Amino acid sequence: MSKSLRPNAGLHPDSLLAHAGGGFDPATGAVVPPIQTATTFVRDEDYEPILAGHIYSRDSNTLYQKTEKLIATLEEGEQSRLFASGMAAIAAIIRSVKPGGTLLAQSGIYWGTTLFLRKHCARNNIALVEADASDLEAFRDEFSITQPDMVWLEVPSNPFLKVADIPEISKLCKRRNAVLTVDATAATPLILKPLALGADLVVHAATKALNGHSDLLGGVVTTADPSSESWTFICDERTNAGAVLGSFETWLLLRGLRTLALRVERMNANALHLANFLETHSNVETVLYPGLAGHPQHDLAKSQMTGGYGSLMSVLVKGSKGSALKVAGNLDVFQRATSLGGTESLVEHRYTIEGEGSGIPENLLRLSIGIEHGPDLVADMDQALTSL
Repeated sequence: MSKSLRPNAGLHPDSLLAHAGGGFDPATGAVVPPIQTATTFVRDEDYEPILAGHIYSRDSNTLYQKTEKLIATLEEGEQSRLFASGMAAIAAIIRSVKPGGTLLAQSGIYWGTTLFLRKHCARNNIALVEADASDLEAFRDEFSITQPDMVWLEVPSNPFLKVADIPEISKLCKRRNAVLTVDATAATPLILKPLALGADLVVHAATKALNGHSDLLGGVVTTADPSSESWTFICDERTNAGAVLGSFETWLLLRGLRTLALRVERMNANALHLANFLETHSNVETVLYPGLAGHPQHDLAKSQMTGGYGSLMSVLVKGSKGSALKVAGNLDVFQRATSLGGTESLVEHRYTIEGEGSGIPENLLRLSIGIEHGPDLVADMDQALTSL
């Protein structure tokens, strides 16, 4: 009988993804892995588990392990852990910072992360410092003053699409023995590998491009060093706090991962094509996208990212809040919804979501680019902008 594919078989990531990280199910020969719905597992007469390690489904689930192994391989890491949502994964990492510690976080990142950081740190006597990580010299200065226990980056950032220098910030962290965490949700592991660039942890909202179909909530954290104190805490937190992904959701995630390479290729191509078009449109003030040569961190992005620059971008429409809302309202192909990384293209008036005090310009539209026919997206944005 042929052996099933193994993540260490030397295959290209595209092939590993297509085979869901391991070919057919050796127990049945099925090309699609089964969904294990049991919550508990029996023991034999000597009270030993029938399958070693399988005791209770909060941590003992072969589908979790298969999916985690595939993601760890994509990240060039050692171990991954799935969580019930991206925010559950983020919360587990942040809780590894002890009371009395210091967390240096990139400013202008996903509002849900920022809000959690501010509330959690205030409640737990953790000093939170927010700084622009795309300004390396200023960030170095902030680091030398704060001497953080953890540094939190988001590359590229949401919704401003700023790019931080992961290798250089990693050097700072290693000298201080600070944990460097990178949220690479907007990039996917196929175009950005923070662990290979020196990060200690990488986190993704699997809800987004990893799943890619806007039908599940999930998160995943990956490490290059399973023996680290922070990783031990994260694994304990996942098991003991119970923020686990359901079996059906894990199956959906693994199914979505099968087409990740194709989706990312199309989404990246569409995004770059649309960004180039919007950059020259008379009713666009600025396009925020690291794939554009005029982006402040374009060269840095090019050195860190391979195969594209992601499918997320933001556009500053000429005019006021009303102008941006009018453009969003006139779009037909783009759907007006909050998320990113799905097969469908989305538009979001971010100021409406985050509100006053968030620092979001009122004329900013965040675009998540999907897998549609690229010219249809260009035509839809053109007609909406021309309506101003």
